Amino acid sequence: MNTAYAKYHLGQVVRHRKHPFRGVVFDVDPEFANTEEWYDAIPEESRPIKDQPFYHLLAENDQSYYVAYVSEQNLVADYSGEPVDHPDIGDLFGPFQDGQYPLHFNMN
Repeated sequence: MNTAYAKYHLGQVVRHRKHPFRGVVFDVDPEFANTEEWYDAIPEESRPIKDQPFYHLLAENDQSYYVAYVSEQNLVADYSGEPVDHPDIGDLFGPFQDGQYPLHFNMN
């Protein structure tokens, strides 16, 4: 059994390596856990490997807010010090501080 370790943590601000969006991590899958249809929709030359952490993000770009599902290989930490303005952040996290969002609740 492989054990995957997530590089990024809940509440951390990250950005995509190739696409112009950033977001806040709100969940992590130790390996790919989305549908095959979702995976197959990614152009073959751009498909990430499945055996790595995948992150659920409250994401934003210049035009909209959305939820993104991104492989670890396609993310980098965002050290801009700028908050993310996604309208759902307040449902899960406290106010932006020290470059990240603290959880409203304790995890098991």
